[in-house]
Amino acid sequence: MSPSTWLTVIGIGEGGLPDMTPAARACLRQATLVIGGERHLALAAEDIAGVEHRTWTNLEDTVAAVLARRGQPTVVLASGDPMHYGFAATLSHKLAPGDMTVLPHLSAFCLAAARLCWPVQDIACLSAHGRPIEALAPHVHDGARLLILSADGRTPAAVAALLERLDFAPSTLTVLEHLGGPQEKTFVWSPGTPCADLNTLAVECRAAPGALGLSRVPGLPDGAFTHDGQLTKREARAVTLSLLAPRPGELLWDVGAGSGSIAIEWLRAVPHTRVVAFERDPTRLATVQANALTLGVPSLIAVGGEAPAVLADFAEDPPHAVFVGGGLSRLGETLLDAAWGYLRPGGRLVANAVTKDSQAALTAFHARRGGTMTRLQVSRLLPSGGWDDRSPLLHYLGSKP
Repeated sequence: MSPSTWLTVIGIGEGGLPDMTPAARACLRQATLVIGGERHLALAAEDIAGVEHRTWTNLEDTVAAVLARRGQPTVVLASGDPMHYGFAATLSHKLAPGDMTVLPHLSAFCLAAARLCWPVQDIACLSAHGRPIEALAPHVHDGARLLILSADGRTPAAVAALLERLDFAPSTLTVLEHLGGPQEKTFVWSPGTPCADLNTLAVECRAAPGALGLSRVPGLPDGAFTHDGQLTKREARAVTLSLLAPRPGELLWDVGAGSGSIAIEWLRAVPHTRVVAFERDPTRLATVQANALTLGVPSLIAVGGEAPAVLADFAEDPPHAVFVGGGLSRLGETLLDAAWGYLRPGGRLVANAVTKDSQAALTAFHARRGGTMTRLQVSRLLPSGGWDDRSPLLHYLGSKP
């Protein structure tokens, strides 16, 4: 262990101690306490025979136990590369860099890519541990290659079911079990095939004929969302997302979320973004949650309650952008002023209005706060040959100083 740190996280593979570096083994032998899963401790049994060791249970309790030892020499054993969807990655958000030393082993992604001769830079490396399987959906497109850390032996079947729902049933699933160990085994998965809990799943995505193949570029077809008519239509949605301008790490508040289309497209468009969607109607709130799951963004936080009062519950984490898509006809400038007040400095407020009352509220707000106003008129050609002229939509964009 480095003298400047109190915690060392060591990656260990299925090959056990013989595959570890001399530095990692020396660290184990010098440790006063080693924490790890049952499998990790068994693999390292020879070097920790005379060392106090504890078996971790769930992630939350283990993180708490490690943090409780702050300042005391501690070693944690973890699978493969602990900084890639691993224990050290979780701890990195809670510790200063000088608190922790990480000694990685070959990751499952590295080993799987080597076995399959897949260039790692061309693969989406994902995890199904502690995440809804639907979170994989945005990464599925024709020709995509995915490597997935399975939660257990049921993950391949769950991924296959997801692919079927997405019209990607022709995809090939390859299971790689116990990578790097004496029990290593690789096979093409088929329904009913038993799989070891310790497995990595490789997916070659192939679309079925006629598959919709949803893009991550904003402007999904209206039919991609379940809705009761309360939906920002495709063309208006694409313009709205361009004004919201999502960037990695940013938080959006979607106020009056309706079906959740704006919130969902924000999350799909840019990785590492967040959303809190507010909707007062319980049925629509359930629709927001269902659409988020179906379209692969289960991280969306959907909150019931009446705006603007409900916004105060989230004031400690102010948004980078706010979209007001509902409630303007009832609440007018009161809602816009509240949203503006919660924005971070430099944040963007975007609002859409169709009705006479909501457009009047936007116009008055613009006169006080400044910003830009755009009127969008969309007409769609009907099968009869005429045009379906829709009501003009007023877009507002303001940036908070």
